[in-house]
Amino acid sequence: MQTVRTPGSARAIARTLKRPVGLVPTMGALHEGHLALVRRARAENASVIASIFVNPLQFGPGEDYERYPRAFARDFELLEAEGVDLLYAPAAERMYRPGFSTSIDVGKLGTVFEGARRPGHFTGVATVVAKLLDALEPTSLYLGQKDVQQTAVLRQLVSDLDLPTNVVVAPTVREPDGLALSSRNAYLSQAQRHAAPSLHRALAAIAAAIASGVTEPAVALAAGAPLLEAPLEWDYLAIVDPQSFAPCERCEPPALVVAVARAGATRLLDNVTVPGADGVDPILTPERPLRTRVELRGPA
Repeated sequence: MQTVRTPGSARAIARTLKRPVGLVPTMGALHEGHLALVRRARAENASVIASIFVNPLQFGPGEDYERYPRAFARDFELLEAEGVDLLYAPAAERMYRPGFSTSIDVGKLGTVFEGARRPGHFTGVATVVAKLLDALEPTSLYLGQKDVQQTAVLRQLVSDLDLPTNVVVAPTVREPDGLALSSRNAYLSQAQRHAAPSLHRALAAIAAAIASGVTEPAVALAAGAPLLEAPLEWDYLAIVDPQSFAPCERCEPPALVVAVARAGATRLLDNVTVPGADGVDPILTPERPLRTRVELRGPA
């Protein structure tokens, strides 16, 4: 696995890789959720690139940029073991040189829910991903469902700017008790960790209510909201349109249940989808058939 640190060297080496190329962007502190994305990218592409970059633009004042977990040596070993071809790990000083002033406004989608709680967050996400796509020119960008509003923002970015990249969204990877994997789970106290799986149970109950025919949002939300266990508290809980993130006035599949629960200073994100009448999940990208994956591993 080669490691590069600058956009120019990343672009030069990326252009030598066999195509198609899958990109898995990360902020490091890798867990099984990241590795599941790498494995899917490996199965569906001839080459795989991963990036590690703790992006300061997506952290607001008082957030955990300085204490965000960093474990580059371990991350390198994990990615190399998964067969990643190229690792792009730039320094913040190189990504945002003195005088850097360009950013991407993602519109209304970036101002609701996570965008409202973390002003500027999605501008930072969109800006750094645009830089990654420009430097690495991947065929497909691999994202996890857990950060579901982020996936919507990046799909809009790719569509609006006519970028020649597919956006692939893979299912959230969970602990056996249902807690979505996250680098920030390491911040949880014992009591918070014990209560944390109740977040997913609450969302699943709401999704089940919608799937059973409940159409009134307040009634559907009431099926799950009380299931959140102390010391966790709701930050927000809503049923939204999977594309626009507009709150649903009437709960009809396909739908998306989104939420954040506060565990002290830590925010736990999660979501559950309600497929449409055709059974199609409104967020996830279907996996490619095995035959196609094998073909993609052949010569470019």
